[in-house]
Amino acid sequence: MKLQGITTAALLCALAAPGAQAFKIGSGVTVRGSIQADILFPQYDAKIGTEKTSEDIQANIYADVQAISKYVDGGIRLEYLEHPLPGFRPGFKGWGLSNIFVKGKYKGFELTAGDFYEQFGSGFILRAYEERSLGVDNSIRGGRLKVNAIDGVRLTALGGVQRRYWDWSTRSSLFGADGEIDLDRYIKSMDRKNMKWMFGASWILKHERDELVPVDISPDYALRVPMNVNAFDVRTRYSVGGFSALAEYAWKSQDPSRPNGYIYKNGSAAMLSLTYSKKGLSALLQAKRSENMDFRSLRSGAIADQFFINNMPAFAYQHTYSLASMYPYATQAAGGEWAFEGNFAYKFPRNTPLGGKYGTKITFNASVILGLDKSYYYKEDLIGAPGSTQYGTDGYTSAFFKMGQRYYEDYNIQIEKKFSRVFNMTFMYMFQRYNNAVLKTSEEGDKTIYSNIFVYDGRYRLSNKFILRTELQYLHTRQDLGQWVYGLAELAWLPYMMFSVSDQWNTSHGTHYYMAAITGNYKANRLMVSYGLTRAGYNCSGGVCRYVPATKGFQISYNYTF
Repeated sequence: MKLQGITTAALLCALAAPGAQAFKIGSGVTVRGSIQADILFPQYDAKIGTEKTSEDIQANIYADVQAISKYVDGGIRLEYLEHPLPGFRPGFKGWGLSNIFVKGKYKGFELTAGDFYEQFGSGFILRAYEERSLGVDNSIRGGRLKVNAIDGVRLTALGGVQRRYWDWSTRSSLFGADGEIDLDRYIKSMDRKNMKWMFGASWILKHERDELVPVDISPDYALRVPMNVNAFDVRTRYSVGGFSALAEYAWKSQDPSRPNGYIYKNGSAAMLSLTYSKKGLSALLQAKRSENMDFRSLRSGAIADQFFINNMPAFAYQHTYSLASMYPYATQAAGGEWAFEGNFAYKFPRNTPLGGKYGTKITFNASVILGLDKSYYYKEDLIGAPGSTQYGTDGYTSAFFKMGQRYYEDYNIQIEKKFSRVFNMTFMYMFQRYNNAVLKTSEEGDKTIYSNIFVYDGRYRLSNKFILRTELQYLHTRQDLGQWVYGLAELAWLPYMMFSVSDQWNTSHGTHYYMAAITGNYKANRLMVSYGLTRAGYNCSGGVCRYVPATKGFQISYNYTF
């Protein structure tokens, strides 16, 4: 739905007018919203490989407005992406009303019409969500009913079409249902012992119109593809005291598509996650096996332009430090994987030999991700060439517990130590093994990249109003782009201003990526102005990645809520 008769600038000025804040209309109706604007004034730099562009300004701008009342809610979102930031695909280009909904609520019943987001379980068969930094918005336009009228029972039913950039194509549609029950609410002995036990089940149906999919090199034949794809998910979570266990299994029917090479193998995913925590100690152990769980609303077309229906979480530590996140892991949803992650954290108490005066926290994390051990099916193509393709077959077989080549490894240890009332420090060491032949997110072709990374992060309180934070990072590798050094100094004037300068230096090639920024906060406003260079790389979150090309220039980021 495109917006007519109003300019983006006019709406933004109206929302950001001085004194604007959440306010009430009449009796019991509250209006609230937000503005987010990320703007780049690009400059060309051949040395770091920035893209040539004729545009003087590139920007992603969003404005949300919602009205909340006792029985009815409603909201709209305006997006202005006529000149999107680098790395956002051409489909993002456009502007208009991207999200509009009305929601009715009454005694445990909630009915939504319009655009909405939803997740069933861990997202194995459905996760409709928005992540603007990744360019993800696979919202569903249609209807949804939620029922919470029965104690300990949650029910959801939905149907609609999935957003794909500025298109809500009727070529495919989604229908689904989800239910969860808290069994401890009905087993009194569990309730008395503070035990929690949940059981849930979900179902998704993707209906996509028939399509002629060419077979190999012959135009006279086409694959017969299923118009209906069903996916199911069952899960249970049990917790008592500081212990919690989650087990989940998902299954997907035949879904030949371009990402999986048009094979007819069923998909599946199984996960087990165990956690334990008490004062000063926490532990996590989890394992996941998935195969052929690439689930999208369109089976054909450019893979990068097909949005997921589901999300397979990556069991890899989500690093926030610059060099530690240089080689991020992207979930292999189509090919499948075995993934393991363990995390252990312990805080040595105060006034002990290892704790010292203020205590010491140590955290160890390990992530190991491997492929599946597969035996492939091959068939002759239509002109008799032997063993040339898997089109139209089940693709492969794979024994459940057999594992293939290593995709990714990450072992890191972090030590957090407070030395005095005004100074504390974090130190991290990380070893990473990155199989670029499979993941293909660096420039090093098919090599495996081994890296050792060291991080120092110090925070010094100069006074009640001023805090100085410094970072030093070093990445050592003999593959890819070689050695990197990163330094940052950040001075915060609480709660209004922050000044920062940084440099990411590739010592092997002599390239500097410097950045200077000023950030201001006042009430509900946040404004950041920066200038510098950004290295080309991948921005990832939860196993979903977006390639970001190298950039140079002034950047403005503004956020406002009311």
